Amino acid sequence: MFRRTFWFTAGAAAGVWATTKVNRKLKQLTPESLAARAADKALEAGHRLKDFALDVRDGMAEREAELGEALGVNAPVDPELPAQRRFALVEPVTKKNPKSLAKSTDTTYSYNRNEDH
Repeated sequence: MFRRTFWFTAGAAAGVWATTKVNRKLKQLTPESLAARAADKALEAGHRLKDFALDVRDGMAEREAELGEALGVNAPVDPELPAQRRFALVEPVTKKNPKSLAKSTDTTYSYNRNEDH
C-alpha cells in the first residue's frame, strides 16, 4: 500500500510540474509577450549601436590627433610665415562664366552628383 501511495504522489507531482512548465511556455508565446520581448531586444540593439558609434567617434578623434601630431598640423604657427590663404568655393559671377552657382536660376541642372532620382 505504501508503494502505491508513493507512485501516485510521484505521478501527481510530475503532472503538476509538467502542467506548470507548459503553461509558462504558452504564456511566453502570446502575441503580447512576443511584442514586449521584441521591443526589449530592439532597445538593447539600439543601445549597443549607440555605444559602438561613440567608440568609433572616440577612436576617430584619437586617430585624428595622432595624424595631426605626426603631420605637424597642430604645431604652433611660425609668426614669420604669412597667413594661410583661403580659397573661395564658388567662382565669382562674370560675363565669361555664366553658369556660376550664384547666378544660376536654372533648376534642371543639379550640382548634387549623388542624386538617386
